[in-house]
Amino acid sequence: MNSPSKNSRPSIETTPEQVQQLYSSMDEKLKVVKKKLGRDHLTLAEKILFSHLDNFDQELTRGKSFILLRPDRVAMQDATAQMALLQFMQSGRSSTAVPATVHCDHLIQARVGAVKDTEVAMQNNQEVYDFLASVCNKYGLGFWKPGAGIIHQVVLENYAFPGGLMIGTDSHTPNAGGLGMLAIGVGGSDAADVMAGLPWEVKMPKLIGVHLKGKLNGWTAPKDIILYLCGLLTTKGGTDKIIEYFGEGVDSISCTGKGTITNMGAELGATTSVFPFDKRMIPYLKITKREAIADLAQKNAQNLKADAAVEKDPAKFYDEVVEIDLSRLEPFVVGPHSPDLARPISKFAAEVKEKGYPDKLSAALIGSCTNSSYEDIGRATHIAREAVNAGLKMPQPFYVSPGSEQIHLTIKRDGLMDTLKDAGATVLANACGPCIGQWKRDDIKEGEKNSIISSFNRNFRGRNDTNVETLSFLASPDIVMALGLAGRLSFNPLKDTLESNGKKVKFTEPKGEELPVKGYATGELGYEAPSNDPHQIQVAVNPKSQRLQLLEPFKPWDGKDFVDLPVLIKTKGKCTTDHISPAGPWLKFRGHLDNISDNMFVGATNAYTGEIGKTNDAISGDKGIPVPKVARHYKAEGLRWVVVGDENYGEGSSREHAAMSPRFLGAAAIIAKSFARIHETNLKKQGLLALTFANSADYDKVRLGDKISILGLSKMAPGQDLIMEIAHDDGKRENVKLKHSFSAEQIQWFRAGSALNLFKTK
Repeated sequence: MNSPSKNSRPSIETTPEQVQQLYSSMDEKLKVVKKKLGRDHLTLAEKILFSHLDNFDQELTRGKSFILLRPDRVAMQDATAQMALLQFMQSGRSSTAVPATVHCDHLIQARVGAVKDTEVAMQNNQEVYDFLASVCNKYGLGFWKPGAGIIHQVVLENYAFPGGLMIGTDSHTPNAGGLGMLAIGVGGSDAADVMAGLPWEVKMPKLIGVHLKGKLNGWTAPKDIILYLCGLLTTKGGTDKIIEYFGEGVDSISCTGKGTITNMGAELGATTSVFPFDKRMIPYLKITKREAIADLAQKNAQNLKADAAVEKDPAKFYDEVVEIDLSRLEPFVVGPHSPDLARPISKFAAEVKEKGYPDKLSAALIGSCTNSSYEDIGRATHIAREAVNAGLKMPQPFYVSPGSEQIHLTIKRDGLMDTLKDAGATVLANACGPCIGQWKRDDIKEGEKNSIISSFNRNFRGRNDTNVETLSFLASPDIVMALGLAGRLSFNPLKDTLESNGKKVKFTEPKGEELPVKGYATGELGYEAPSNDPHQIQVAVNPKSQRLQLLEPFKPWDGKDFVDLPVLIKTKGKCTTDHISPAGPWLKFRGHLDNISDNMFVGATNAYTGEIGKTNDAISGDKGIPVPKVARHYKAEGLRWVVVGDENYGEGSSREHAAMSPRFLGAAAIIAKSFARIHETNLKKQGLLALTFANSADYDKVRLGDKISILGLSKMAPGQDLIMEIAHDDGKRENVKLKHSFSAEQIQWFRAGSALNLFKTK
């Protein structure tokens, strides 16, 4: 329970010794917590959380208390790792305190194919890759090179284990929940804290129990469970909650299928999602060379699933219970522009016609961190093989993104890749590519309305290809393959046929091996261990670099209320982290706070004018000016400012740049109807006030040209409202109440100027 030694250097691998140490301590820790709570039975999520408590003298009230935890490991992708490591470097440690890895998967732009795209990425991003590799070498982190694979797939294959707790600087970190791990997406400052040896703080989540009945069959895939759930709960239905799956239907889902489901729980805004340890996880652990961990998990299985009483009376233990009958579940399609706009495939064609969506597809894409397992590729290849045999192939571009080099080598060895290529596939690098906006399209002009379908996890407007007129739909790899071969959205492979050479072709129900019969192929997987002589490693950042910039600490709060601050922008509708700090071409500036701040709010909708990325300058009076330009003007004049936001402000990716850029350019507070969990924490970490309207209708009281004062800051305390005074253009003033979720520790972050500033004083 003590913090790690400042000079200790942990093993990067998940060793049987580490796992045994955790399992050995669980019984005793859970006895202490059960006594404290006065309960005899716990859910799986509670067992994992409580066995990782930093200390037992904590309030454990769901949805209210902030708890301190000791994660087992940290994972970072190359885009977010830059800022996380720049912050960690200021901690003074000579080594990371916990096992940690960096995965180079975000900076490879998809265009022509794996080999060429990776070569271009290496040329364009060499400075960043060298920086990340040198930091890993010096501070004891594992480094996965460009092309090695997508962070979540690689973590599942190598590091995840039942009952563990991991944080990762990517919102889809919960992918590891498919292997019974609590894996939670965070901002880079959270990762830096944990690597520096500090406990990690999070609001004690509420629990949603999802009871899976029946058995998956036919065209229905694991993806359809989470697509259905997104439609049911919406993108904010999981905020500050853990989704825990249970029931007889769990056994009908493979380990990697479970990962697909927990991965996309991020689209619900959930803290994380988790499956109990079961028999489907054992062969996956063994085939990925973790036999000893599989044996340990079997011996400790009672603590790696909910107690029996929970499943008998779930309403008594979960805050909300959802039942899904897998035997009756249809394949689903979601989109466009939001992952919770869901409908079954049987109703999709009619809706395409009714809503006027472009029926003709411009691209079909499978893979990504969500759906790139051997089973996923195998089921899609089943359909491709039938198409090729009938003389069919994709009538539009078709892209495949393998999740890891291990998957890539295996599907190549087993002939699956050849079949996909015969059907028209372009095989992309083992990287995120089109899923995160790293897609250079030459076939569609900017502003051209078109439809694409993919097996990805996120489909916000403009996310995949930066074209706001691209309608992005999500489905299982099976449905994507079938609709892609048809070339249209209105095709239903469960009942419709295609025509080839004068014959009708109806695809049979897809099947695929859960795991490769010959085992995974071996080869150069792209891993680099840290240096054995870290003292010889120099981490250099060129002061003239346009990609990397050493951080300067933010100034502490001056002890005064914020008075008469301009509203930089009032956003309307969805304002995701993609809208606040877009990716795509901006990814190259993820290590340079000044440069990347030029993208701040360029995707946000102005509530007053409806313009995208434009606002008025309160000093000059100019109208329709790019938001970053106005913010820089205010900063140059020494003027702080606020932003007013709508519901679920900051949903989507974990990117902390969406908090750091506003802080860097002078934000004092973000005031919204509600926040997404990760973004709210990121704002707090950077010393910003994240505040919500006590009455959401007060959002409408903030008018164009208003000035905002936030009063009572010297007495700010957990659970106590603040007062916002609105000064209108007509001279009238009115007060509204603002709520916040700051803990006592988080208030200290605000006063110190950031969490990192506070850490350096301890």
